[in-house]
Amino acid sequence: MEEEFDLKETLNLFWSKRFIIITITIILCILGIVYSKILVTPKYTARASMILAPGSPSDDVNNTINYGEVGTQVGNDGSGSITSSEVTINNSLLATYRELAKSSTVIRKVIEELENDNINNINEASLKSQVDITSVTGTQMINITVTNTDPYLATTITNKLADIFSDAVKATYKTNNISVVDYAEVPTYPSNINTTRTAVIFAAIGLFLSIVTILIINLLDNTIKTAKDIEKAVNLPVLAELPQCDFSENSSKRRRS
Repeated sequence: MEEEFDLKETLNLFWSKRFIIITITIILCILGIVYSKILVTPKYTARASMILAPGSPSDDVNNTINYGEVGTQVGNDGSGSITSSEVTINNSLLATYRELAKSSTVIRKVIEELENDNINNINEASLKSQVDITSVTGTQMINITVTNTDPYLATTITNKLADIFSDAVKATYKTNNISVVDYAEVPTYPSNINTTRTAVIFAAIGLFLSIVTILIINLLDNTIKTAKDIEKAVNLPVLAELPQCDFSENSSKRRRS
């Protein structure tokens, strides 16, 4: 009963302070919106998709892969199907290809191509930090993403990186087993800003802080407010309670009479 009573008392405490809790929560929510809209620098992420397919010699035009009909690709055995050994080898190459795409050789070549297009002031370390290579789970797809404050620059870098990476694979492995499926399109929305999510997070922080603050203030408050506080303090039951009366008006009347 005591634990249930304490829980009820705590809920009553929160209810009595509900306006404070709501106010702090709303203020933090507004701060979250302001932070998301004004203080965060928007960044845009462009993505190109590539597929790792059965390998074929780079100079063999008869084994050109048609990515519009992936199911009819020509394997190394001359058949129209993908052998299990080719799938196993390609899967093992995914991790290697991820590293190759972010290698200094490929990144420097991208920077050189950008400089030819009069896009300067991009250094190798900065570009590497903007590039991310991921593989789609359960598939042989690779996504190349570039995040930049300029959506057009992010798209240009992504598409150049996809082409140069594909050429690097061809030059290194002498095979045409990877190709671009979808080139990057200019992103229209920032990838690092979600105003709704930020507002909800800030509101949750405000709710948490207000509740914790009220609990701490209540724990530090050792004043006597009710008869229950007296019982807790002296461990004795309260036999009677007298209402608080204001006799000031009656006293003044007696003095006048």
